[in-house]
Amino acid sequence: MRRRTLLATALASGLGTVAVTSTARAADPGPSVTLTGNATLDSQAIFFVSYDGLVNNNSFQKNGLFTYKGYQYAAWYTADRNAVVGRRVLGASTWSTVKVGHTLRYNDSHNVISMGVSKTDGRLHLNMDSHSDGFTYVKSVAGLLDNPSGLSWTASRFGAPQSTLDGLALTSQFTYPQFISTPEGRLQLSYRVGISGNGRNALAEYNGTSWTNLGEWTSSTGTYTSEHGSSTARNMYLHGIDYDKNGRLHSFFTWREQNGAVMCNSGGITNHDTGYVYSDDRGRTWRNNAGTVVGTTGGSDKVAVTDAGLVVDPLNPDHSLMNQESQFTDSAGLPHAIISYVPGRFGQCTTNYVTDRTTNGRVFHVRKNSSGTWQKTEIPVALNSSQRTKLILDKYDNAYAIFPFGRIAGASKSSGYTDWKLLYDGSGLNAFGEVVIDEMRVSQDGVLSFMYQEKSSGTTPSPLHVVDFRLPS
Repeated sequence: MRRRTLLATALASGLGTVAVTSTARAADPGPSVTLTGNATLDSQAIFFVSYDGLVNNNSFQKNGLFTYKGYQYAAWYTADRNAVVGRRVLGASTWSTVKVGHTLRYNDSHNVISMGVSKTDGRLHLNMDSHSDGFTYVKSVAGLLDNPSGLSWTASRFGAPQSTLDGLALTSQFTYPQFISTPEGRLQLSYRVGISGNGRNALAEYNGTSWTNLGEWTSSTGTYTSEHGSSTARNMYLHGIDYDKNGRLHSFFTWREQNGAVMCNSGGITNHDTGYVYSDDRGRTWRNNAGTVVGTTGGSDKVAVTDAGLVVDPLNPDHSLMNQESQFTDSAGLPHAIISYVPGRFGQCTTNYVTDRTTNGRVFHVRKNSSGTWQKTEIPVALNSSQRTKLILDKYDNAYAIFPFGRIAGASKSSGYTDWKLLYDGSGLNAFGEVVIDEMRVSQDGVLSFMYQEKSSGTTPSPLHVVDFRLPS
């Protein structure tokens, strides 16, 4: 299949003359992190390794940790498999926890807990314990998050677990819940219908009174052909789904083919290409990079692998490209993403997905600049893991990549994101791998806060932590 790359060549640097005035502005600070605290959420959280990950710390666990109106919230499974939600006053070292009436069914790391806030009524929403099957949904009483100091943190504040969204049944093959708040304060739920290699992305929406299923917006059909073979079924894996400050909804993605014939070796993985779409009408219609409508949510025309203008970084399925990595938008509403794979300098055919990524995997920063050009920079920090890296930007638009094991690298906006370097090596954390980022706290308080779990073995429980780093003020 022919592809037109939209990536620009490396940004050429240049110096120009600057007029000096009496009100010259000091340069923005570059990236930095200062460790300010490390709190233990649970000294005995459930631990088992599945799909190379942990159920309490998976990249697609959007809002497994978040900050709202002066309190921070976290959700996880305890050693006895209970789903709990904790909260603390920002900066406090102690957390109050509540069991929400559900126990984890399977040792499957996909069955994460994701949380969301419906700002129209101040409720906390949780969706959990699903991997191509049914889900469990729990919501709090109205106003719980609007008045945290006035309302006690007890089980009575939460409703009974449900297998629907207040009576709205979505699908019997449900995975990857991600809650997102619209600019108006409604709450949307992104999820996948179907199975790996043959699934579709969909949206539901809560208006403060009831849920509505908006429908599917991606297609699993169409033919993709590589140099090795063809596939006629797939699913789009999202790197995220986020509103920027102007109300545009952004999503980077990669495709996962069902047919392994598209790969050079069966030990690899069928992920290919990094794509990008956006929506300016709250997820009702989707546009490609050029602004052309390529899909309608709930309609007959859905975003498909055969649509033009989707790919912003082409890559065939022979390099163990990671799915569901990370994305963020900067202060101008420009999209940034983290992707990772085994570059061609290490060979043109990965034969063992986990081993090859751990040995030769590299992380890349992909972004759209102010002129509309896509740029890509390799981060000079070895991945040393098969797992995912997270991305955030501070208020100065400096970028930070949070690697497996809690390592942090940063790059400055002023350099054009070419000066990536390691800022924190994760020493002392003993982190297992992926971390869960508090995206809201980064934006609100200038603090990088993430949840991680300590390494263990077998099914021996281990401590779960939230660690805080101050960013440039």
